[in-house]
Amino acid sequence: MKCLKVKLGPRSYPIYIGNGLIKGAGKFLRETARGGAVAIVTNAKVDRLYGAKCLSSLRKSGFRTVTITLPDGEKYKTLDHVKKIYDELVKNRFDRADTIVALGGGVTGDMAGFAAATYMRGIDFVQMPTTLLAQVDSSVGGKTGVDYPGGKNIIGAFHQPRLVLADISALLTLSAREFRCGIAEVIKYGIISSAPLFNYLEKSVSKITARKKEALEKIVADS
Repeated sequence: MKCLKVKLGPRSYPIYIGNGLIKGAGKFLRETARGGAVAIVTNAKVDRLYGAKCLSSLRKSGFRTVTITLPDGEKYKTLDHVKKIYDELVKNRFDRADTIVALGGGVTGDMAGFAAATYMRGIDFVQMPTTLLAQVDSSVGGKTGVDYPGGKNIIGAFHQPRLVLADISALLTLSAREFRCGIAEVIKYGIISSAPLFNYLEKSVSKITARKKEALEKIVADS
């Protein structure tokens, strides 16, 4: 497992990159969470794959939990679907000390993060990205938002996560297309600012396409 630190003064946070981190979610959140309740925001596909593991770990660590399942896809990244998150948080009496977990790809992270940025003027959230693109891009940096007629991500906020858990094992269930989308972003980073990363990509094509965990951990951490 690798650990990187995003240094932002009082809003600094760690990024853990490794295998099987979702099933250890409760242990990691115990180190950062200020309250006793956690809302997992996800979609049906990701919930089937990883929801039970995440939920079990959080409950074993003593958290009160609720799962909020949203439709999958960019077309659903709207205020109407963020409202569903608000509705569940209010119904379950979430307060300023509680936490939202974004379990999924970039769309899930954007909506969950925006809900966290605006609910009660801002509550904590944790990113658990399950796509390669989200692990190397959207889960880091605090950009959250939703689409609106007239523009993509036209409504949003910067709201840094308390923690990012990039579970490499989640990348093994991605479709070939989803995996290639993430690899394209990694190649872009190599071209823009890291000759060593680009050289590694050239020399390690077979390991990366075979989704060897050590290779995936390296390219996510470097990106």
